[in-house]
This record gives sequence, C-alpha cells and structure tokens, in this order.
Amino acid sequence: MLVRVKPGAQLSGAEQEFVECLRSYPSAALAMIDVPVGDRRIDAVIWTPRGLTVLEVKGFRRRQSGILSIAADGPWKISDAGADLDEPSGSPSDRLEHGISAVKTTLERALIDPGHVCGAVVLVPFRGAVVRPSRTNLRPGLDVVVGNVADATELRIYLESFSAGPRKWTADRVIGDCTALGLADRTPSRADLVEAGFEQVAQESPSVVPRPPKPRVEPTPGVATKKHSYAGWAVVALAVVGMLAVIGVIANSLAHESSHPEPPVTSVTPTSTPPPTSYHPCWPFQQDC
Repeated sequence: MLVRVKPGAQLSGAEQEFVECLRSYPSAALAMIDVPVGDRRIDAVIWTPRGLTVLEVKGFRRRQSGILSIAADGPWKISDAGADLDEPSGSPSDRLEHGISAVKTTLERALIDPGHVCGAVVLVPFRGAVVRPSRTNLRPGLDVVVGNVADATELRIYLESFSAGPRKWTADRVIGDCTALGLADRTPSRADLVEAGFEQVAQESPSVVPRPPKPRVEPTPGVATKKHSYAGWAVVALAVVGMLAVIGVIANSLAHESSHPEPPVTSVTPTSTPPPTSYHPCWPFQQDC
C-alpha cells in the first residue's frame, strides 16, 4: 500500500500506529493521511481499485478493554463505562459523515463522479488491550473497525472488501481525484500507482462483456449391442410384412375387377325420324297449292 502523509503533519500516537499498520499491508491501495478539505481535517482518505473510503481515526486516553457499545446519538461505552477516546467532543460517526460529505462535494464541484463513498471509524486501542464492537455497522455505508499493530486483521479485511464492485478506479482516476482534493503535491506518479496494483484501463462490468458462443457438440453414436441389432431386424421385418400386405390388397382388387366385367351401357333415348314427305302436283290457279 502506498501511504502519503502531509508534510509537517502532527499525528497523534494512535494516528502514527494507524499509519504503521497501513504500510505493512500488501494491498493495492493509496492512503492519504491528514487531508484538509475545505474547513475540515480528514484523518485519512484511501483509494483502492474498487472504491474510495474516508476514515476517522480515534485513539484512547487510557487502557480500556471490553465490548464496545455504539449509540446513534450518545456517548460510546466499553463494558458499561464511557469510552475514553481522544478528542471526545462530538460523535465520531457525525464527524465521519461530515468528512464524507466534504469529499463528495469537492469532487462533484470538480465535475468528477465520486461514486459511492464509504466511511469507517477506526479505533486504535492500547497495545495489549482487546476491544470488540458489539456491531460493526453504524449506518448503511458507515462502519467501525478496530486496528493496531498487534491486532490489525479487522482493519485489513475492511480495506480489502469495503467495496465489492468492479475495478473502476484506474491510476488516472486516482490522480484526478487527488488533484481535485488539492493533493497534487504528494500524489504518486502514474507508474507508481500501476506498480502498486491500479490498472491503466477501467475494467468493464461483467454484464456487458461479450461471451463467446458455446461450441456445438455433435452427438456421437454409441456402440451397437445385440439387443440393438435384434430391434433393428424386427423393424425391417415389420416393414416388409406391411409392404407385402399392401401389395396383396392391390392384387386382390385387380383380380376381382377382371372376373366381373361391367355390362355395356345402352342408350334408351329415342331417335327422332323426319316425317314422310309426299308430292302433290300443283296446277295453275289451284287454291291449296
């Protein structure tokens, strides 16, 4: 993981241990520590190839161990005692939400799509102290994790899986985000980001990647058995018997017609004969001639 700290930043003991944890992770990511955005100071902004997250780092003023109870509107407690956090004024979740809003607004004003910006409160207890949150989800997109050098598993799991989307954050997109947030002076080069694990071209969504057609598998005939041979001969025999039966029916019909010829048809229509003619001599001045 690439970690860049603001020059001259005055980090608390918890923040220094947090930076030490990040530098030990082999994850593909870029962490910017102590990021001023507007009138706010954000503890950390981290980019991975799949997303962007804002972190609020909180340490303890004394050693405390137990189950962490998180209240939406009220002080956090560890084993029924108030959590003695650094800078106790204000709710850590409220400060985190304000930081997320500031990052999104700054990127949108620069005409950059911020995507879904997640966030988490990172609690850094004293080494040897064991703190476990009763629930890890504050609100949708907001989590709480515990991490120090001795117990950094939860923090690493969160950073590697807080966003399960496609790998849309390329090296150029990370550089554009950092420039919009005023971090160009400590932004790694494009080559360093690619070497750290960021891709040069955004990965397409699986839903639009064309899939090659499946090859057509022609059915292969199986090995003929005696049972199959008998069935084949039976079909041939039935076909021959059927043909002989049809020929027999045709021959019988022809023989029946030849032995019983039909009588000739005679016409009964009478023929007309012209009436007989007779000759009558006619004399001059005869009346009826």
